[in-house]
Amino acid sequence: MSTEAAALPRKTPLFQSRLGSFLAVVPLTFWVVNHLWDNLAAFSGAEAWEKAVTGRQDPFTQALTFFFVLAPLFMHAGWGVVRLFTFRPNNLAYNNYGNLKYILQRITAVGAFFFIGAHMWLAFLRPRVTHGGTEPFSDIAREMHFHGPTLIVYLLGTLGVAYHLANGLQNFGMSWGLFASERSMRRFEPFVIIIFLVLLAMSWGILYALYQAGAAYGPA
Repeated sequence: MSTEAAALPRKTPLFQSRLGSFLAVVPLTFWVVNHLWDNLAAFSGAEAWEKAVTGRQDPFTQALTFFFVLAPLFMHAGWGVVRLFTFRPNNLAYNNYGNLKYILQRITAVGAFFFIGAHMWLAFLRPRVTHGGTEPFSDIAREMHFHGPTLIVYLLGTLGVAYHLANGLQNFGMSWGLFASERSMRRFEPFVIIIFLVLLAMSWGILYALYQAGAAYGPA
């Protein structure tokens, strides 16, 4: 597998590379895994989902979430946007697996940026701004079942986030010197695939549960 430097016009300083990896992997991993785990309550119905997802909304929890998860995530997003303007894909000249993973990482970075931003607005901020409360289970379940574009966006968005996070863990190991050699890095590849599939299975399982539940509420 080639390193990310193969697709960059210049090398990224080591400190910036490690800081960017840390700000990406730590908050995003925590937030995604915790968020998916809570949303699996959709299989148990509306009451269980609302208790797991929207039941812990006290100011202290929200402040911790912002400072330790969202703030680093926003910093990484800004750092990533800057990096998008500093590389030129060379997949035609070097058509290998490593370069393919690299360009997919950049594409999914853009997709994850817009998807997470839209999700936070639609599922977290807008209900509080417009209705003064949290998003009810019936609303999101109805959207998943009766509004095709919403379902497609969530299918593709969660696919991109799962890939970006799983592959990002390998890049994190590279940046922090956790892999002693090219061989050890390749040995980690099956774990990257497993992590990707687990995250995707959790994500699409949640969407399936919401889709199935949405039929009971009828179109808006």
